[in-house]
Amino acid sequence: QVQLVESGGGLVQAGGSLRLSCVVSGSIFSISTMGWYRQAPGKQRELAAVIAKDGSTNYADFVEGRFTISRDNAKNTVYLEMSSLNPEDTAVYYCNAHTWLRGVDYWGKGTLVTVSS
Repeated sequence: QVQLVESGGGLVQAGGSLRLSCVVSGSIFSISTMGWYRQAPGKQRELAAVIAKDGSTNYADFVEGRFTISRDNAKNTVYLEMSSLNPEDTAVYYCNAHTWLRGVDYWGKGTLVTVSS
């Protein structure tokens, strides 16, 4: 079992920055990749960023160099640093963990990011 708890969402103005955090607990050894997904109103959930066990990262095209995913193993925490935010970034952002042990996905409850014009 893996538990994920997101935090850091809130209301920001266009052009602003925000850092999201995801605290991981449980069977951490079983995790192969961690990711941040988002779901905007009326849209499908989509991948924003992913970080693999070896530290390699990948980003969705819409990120356009504005987001950075990272981790702090000592704190069992994954971060998503976001800058140059625009109203189109408004969404609920979800932390995801994929495990190699059982090949299953775990999700946090999400944190809401609202970007005003």
